Order: sequence, then structure tokens, then C-alpha cells
Amino acid sequence: MQEVSDAAGADLLNLCERLPERYPFLLESVTSGEKQPGVGLDGQPVDTGAESLGRYDILMAFPQSEDSCDQAEDGAAFLQGFEQTLAEDMIQVDGHVASASAMPDLPFTGGWFVYWGYEFSQAWEPSLNLPAANLPLAKWVRIPAAIIADRVAGRVFLVAEPGFESYVPQLYEDLQQACGVAERAVPVVTVASMSEAPPQAFTQGVERIKDYILAGDVFQVNLSRQWEVTLKEASPVAVYRALRQANPAPFAAYVNFGDWQILSSSPERLVTSDGDRVSTRPIAGTRRRGQDLEKDQALMRELQAHPKEVAEHIMLIDLERNDLGRLCQPGTVAVDELMAIETYQYVHHIVSNIQGRLKPQTSPLDVFAATFPGGTITGCPKIRCMEIIAELEQTPREAYTGSLGYINRDGSLDTNILIRSFVQQGNRLSFRAGAGIVADSDPQKELAETRHKAKGLLKALRWEHA
Repeated sequence: MQEVSDAAGADLLNLCERLPERYPFLLESVTSGEKQPGVGLDGQPVDTGAESLGRYDILMAFPQSEDSCDQAEDGAAFLQGFEQTLAEDMIQVDGHVASASAMPDLPFTGGWFVYWGYEFSQAWEPSLNLPAANLPLAKWVRIPAAIIADRVAGRVFLVAEPGFESYVPQLYEDLQQACGVAERAVPVVTVASMSEAPPQAFTQGVERIKDYILAGDVFQVNLSRQWEVTLKEASPVAVYRALRQANPAPFAAYVNFGDWQILSSSPERLVTSDGDRVSTRPIAGTRRRGQDLEKDQALMRELQAHPKEVAEHIMLIDLERNDLGRLCQPGTVAVDELMAIETYQYVHHIVSNIQGRLKPQTSPLDVFAATFPGGTITGCPKIRCMEIIAELEQTPREAYTGSLGYINRDGSLDTNILIRSFVQQGNRLSFRAGAGIVADSDPQKELAETRHKAKGLLKALRWEHA
């Protein structure tokens, strides 16, 4: 590891643009969201360190081997191969995976970039029959080096695993060039055309879900809808610059797979683990921002006290506790922060934090198998909700509500949920937004919620109707 002085203002995204094969993945914490007080189960205010969500940017460098899963029937073989790769390359201490990295203060110290598309869930739950995806279902890429910027401390580090130290001089040279780049104005992304999924299809879906709820099939379902965009100018870097300016988020990402890109401004973590600790931070409950301070605070109070939103959130906490319970030692799963309000550019969210202690010999892929996809973007119970989502949406979600992030060689990991995210293929963009449907949902209000959630993405495109 090498610290670089006077590099805090480096434009890491510029390196993605100039050297895409060397720097394909940038994970950014553009903001942590303005955090309002949360409470513990004893009713006292708590702080679980959520501000750290807005701390680090990770520019992954010098990709090595990789693998991709393109069809659901290949999922088991993909997982078996990845498990073998992890077993071979993880840091071993006395025959066991090391519990701490050599650089414990940095989030990424060398390992793997990982991406899970929503439909890859069939690999872990073969009973599911989801629409066929047109993009890869999952990918991993071996990453031995990175440039990491600490936004809080104003420090920049060059990281390379043992055996890859020869990359450090090139990282330093590239970083110096990025420091010399003048700060770019946010580009204007020019839209040629845009289409929004028919509102009637969504509102009819809401009514159908309410029927399922009344029949006792499910308690809540997350139903989504799609926007399709054709661009006049097609630079993915330009689109991402506009997105992070319009909708800053703690789990933002620029991901370049060559012929397609994921441009994310996600506010939500799927799961993180370090040593024997694992946690998830579900978002469930949304209100738009008010036009002035008084209205904004009133909407915030309404969200935190609304019976429907509170009941939905508590139900999803129970789902996440159950997911972690499959991984954790008995009696260790706990909600250590309950119903905080986090405020973002266009919405307020209710957020809780759930953590536990992993059973011995739990692998990173075990963690994903238990938690993917996140319950907040499927509903409860998860598998039946996914069947209903497939029936009503009738199209693959692909990256939307999938996940991306990293696994370190010591087994620690962190991943997001891909909401508030574009998928770009050439001059075409697509994105989705959803709402949690419960028994007393108003179809028009749920439709409006999807548009509130899409607002940051539409603003990035400077779409006049946003």
C-alpha cells in the first residue's frame, strides 16, 4: 500500500474514460444521505456509523481472469467454479481464511468484482421460472489492485496485492495525470426519445397483487415499471457524470463491461460482512421531498409515523432477519438501528440496520445465497413474490434489483442493490423503478411513487417532464 499526497482532487472517472481496459469499475460513495435520528429497540437514539457509507471511492485496476454466466441453467456450474476460485485465491492462515486483511482500514485490498443480475437468483432457487435475460446473469472479475480515495480524510491510497506490486508505479503515474485534469462541467445528456411503460399496466398489476394478498398468498410485493431512452450523444461516462450530480448516493457505480454499462446511483446496501460480522441495511418506505423546509419536514414526519409504511418496513425487517438467521449463530441476529430516516436528493427513506455473527466456515457465496435478491425489492414471502413479479412484469429485470460490489481475499465483502440505475447499450438506456404494494395500496399513489423514485434519473437526462 502506498499513500499519495496532494491527490485528493483526482478525477478517477477520467481514468475510466481514458483507460477503460485498465480501469473498468469505479465504486463511489458520493453521499451518505442526510441522516435523521434512528432508534434502537430500547427506544434510545443510536449511531451505527451510517455516515461511513459516504466515505470511500474504489477505482479497481488491472483486471485479470473473469467468468460470466449467460444462461440460468449454467448457474450451478458458474457458482461451483467461482467457489473453487475463491478457495484457491483467498488468504489462508493455518488452513483457514484470514479474518482480517493486511490493510484493515481500507474497504478493498484486492479480490474480486462481482455482479449478480436479478434473474441469477434461479441458480440459488431452481424452482423459480423467470423471464430469460438478454444480458449476462452474473460476472466476476479478479482485481489485484486499486486506487482508493478516502473522502472523509482527504487521502488517496494505491493498493496492490503481494505479487502485483509492479502495478503501483503505473497506478501512481495514472493518478498524477488524473490530478492534472481540470474539473469537468457536468455534461448535458441529450435525449432523442423516451418512452415510459403504460401506467394502466402498472395500476392493474397493483390490483392483481391486492387480490393475491387478500387470498393469503403474500403480504407485500414490489412491482416495477420500465423507461426506455434513446440518446443523441452516447458516452456512458457523460451519462454517469450527470447521474451522480443529479442523484448522489452512497452506493454509486460506473461499471464498464465493454459493450454494455451499469451506471448506478443506488442508496441501498444488499449485504456486507467482515470477519464473523454480517449486516444488511434495508430501505422500505418513501416520501418525496417537499418544496420548502416546512413541507419537507412535514413529509418526513408523515413517513416515519404512517401506519402503512411502518407496518411494511417492520415486515421486511423480519424477512431480512430470517435471511441472516440462515447464516448466523443462534441468538446473534439483532436490529441495531430501527427506522432511521435518510434524506436524499428527491426522496426520504426509512432505513434500518440488521446484523449478526456468521457461523464458522461460512463462505462469501453462502452469504449471497441467503440474502440475494434483497427482500425490499421482491416482497414477502420472497419466492412467491418473485413468481408474481414474473407474472405481472413479464420482462426480465436484468441489472435492476440485482447487485454489484466486491469480495476481498480475506472473505470480507460489500454489495449494493441496483436501484436508481441505468443500463446502457450503445445509444440506448433503460431503467426501472418500483413500489411496495400492500393490502391497502392506492394504485395511483403507488404509480406516483415510481415516478418520484425515477426523478433523479430523469433529472440526469434533463428530461423536461421530470
